[in-house]
Amino acid sequence: MSDTSPARRRLGWVMALTSTAYFMVVLDSVVVITALPRMQRDLHVSLSSLQWTLNAYGIAFAAGIITAAALGDRFGRRKVFTTGLALFTAASVACALAPSLSALIVARTVQGLGGAVVLPLSLTILTASFPVERRGMIVGIYGGLAGLAVALGPIVGGAVTQGIDWHWIFWINVPIGVVAVLLGVRLLPESYGAPERLDLVGVGLVTAGVVALVWALTRATNVGWGNAEIVGALAAGTVLLVAFAIWEASVRDPMVPLRLFAVRDFAIGNATTFLMSGAIFAGGLLVTEEFQLARHYSPVGAGLRLLPFFATPMFVSPLAGALSDRIGRRPIIIVGMSLLTGGFVWVAWRGSLHTSWIELVSALLIAGVGISMALPTVPTAVLSAVAPQEMGKASGINYMAQRFGAVFAVAIGSTVFSTYGSFVSPAAVTAGFKPALWACAVLAGLGALSAIAMSPRGQPAAEVDPAGVPIAA
Repeated sequence: MSDTSPARRRLGWVMALTSTAYFMVVLDSVVVITALPRMQRDLHVSLSSLQWTLNAYGIAFAAGIITAAALGDRFGRRKVFTTGLALFTAASVACALAPSLSALIVARTVQGLGGAVVLPLSLTILTASFPVERRGMIVGIYGGLAGLAVALGPIVGGAVTQGIDWHWIFWINVPIGVVAVLLGVRLLPESYGAPERLDLVGVGLVTAGVVALVWALTRATNVGWGNAEIVGALAAGTVLLVAFAIWEASVRDPMVPLRLFAVRDFAIGNATTFLMSGAIFAGGLLVTEEFQLARHYSPVGAGLRLLPFFATPMFVSPLAGALSDRIGRRPIIIVGMSLLTGGFVWVAWRGSLHTSWIELVSALLIAGVGISMALPTVPTAVLSAVAPQEMGKASGINYMAQRFGAVFAVAIGSTVFSTYGSFVSPAAVTAGFKPALWACAVLAGLGALSAIAMSPRGQPAAEVDPAGVPIAA
C-alpha cells in the first residue's frame, strides 16, 4: 500500500496540473470575445482591428504546435511544458498592462506561442503517464475541462468585464500560472521522445506554411477569396507545406514522420479531428452570434444558454472515455459525431426568431452530448495508434489538425453567412445563420463517415513497430 499510494498521488498531480494548464489556454482563446466592445471603447480602435487580438493568438498557436512537440521530445516534455506555461503567464501580464492595440496584439501573439507549447505537451505528458487501458477515461476528464472552459469563456469574460475591468480577464491567469509552473517543475514526470536532431529546416517550412494558410483563411472573409493577397497567401502556404512534406520524406530525423500516416487510425483520426473541431468551433461561434445579435441576449445570458452545448463534456466525456476503453473508440466516435450532426440539423432547420430558445437549447444539448462523446475519444485513438516515444509528435499533429479545422470551418461559415445574411437586423442575422449552420452540420456528418473507416477496436501503441506499420499486417 505504501508503494502505490505515492504513485497514485503523483498521477493525481499529473492530471491536475496538465488539466489546469489546458483549461487556462482554452479559456483564453474565447474569453476575449465578450470583452471586445469594452476594449474597443477603452483603446479607441475599430472592432475589425480589435479582432486581431483573436487572430494573432490563433495564428501563433497554429504555427507553434508541431515545433513545440518536437522541442519537448528532444529537451524533455516537462521542461518545455513548464517553460511554455511560464511564457503564457508572462504574456498574460503583458496583455493586462498593454497600453495600446499594437502592444496587446504583440502580447496575444506571445501568449498564443505559450499556448502552442502547453496544449500538445499537456496531452502527451498525461497520456504517457497512464496505461493504455485507462487512457479513454483519463482523456475524457481532460477533454471535459476543455468543454467547460469554452462554456465558461463568454460568461467569465462578460462578468469580469462588466463587474471589474477587461484587464482582469488576463490578470486571472497570473496566480494560477505561477503556482502551476512551480508545482509542475517539482511534480510532473520527465519524459523524452526519440533522441533525434532538431529539424530546423522543417521548423521553418511548416511554421511559414501554417502562418500563410491561417492568415489567408482568417483574412478571406474581410477582403474576399479572390483578393490577390488571399490567393497569394494560399499559394505560398500550399507550396511551403508541399516542400515541408518532401523535406520530411528525405531527412534522416523528420519532425513529422510521414510513415505515421500509414497507420489507419492515426490518419483517419486526424481527418476526423479536422472535421469535428471545425464543426464545433464554427457552430459555437454562429450560435453565439445568433443569440447575442439576433435575439439580443446579454453576453452572460447567451453564455448560460450555451451551457448545454459546451458544458456537457464535463459530465459525459469521462463516461464516454471509460466506455471506449471497453468497447473500442470507433462506435463512440460514430455515435457522437452523428448526435452532433443531428443537433446542428435541428437548429439549422428550426432556428428562426419565432422558435423558442428552449427548443434550440434542447437541440444544442443533443449536439453537446455528441461532442462529449467524440471530443476525448478521437485524440485517444490517435495517440494510442503510435509508439510511446512518438506520442509528442502525434499530439502536435493532432492539435494542428484541430486548429486548421477550426480556422477552415470558421472561414467557410463566415463566407456562407455573408452570402445569405448580414448584421444589419435580427432577421438578416438569422438569414445568414441558418445556411451557415447547415455547413457545420455537413462537416460533422463527414466526420461521422470518416470515423467508420477506423479499425473496430483500435490499434494499441504496443502493436505498432518503429516503422509505423501494425505488426499484425
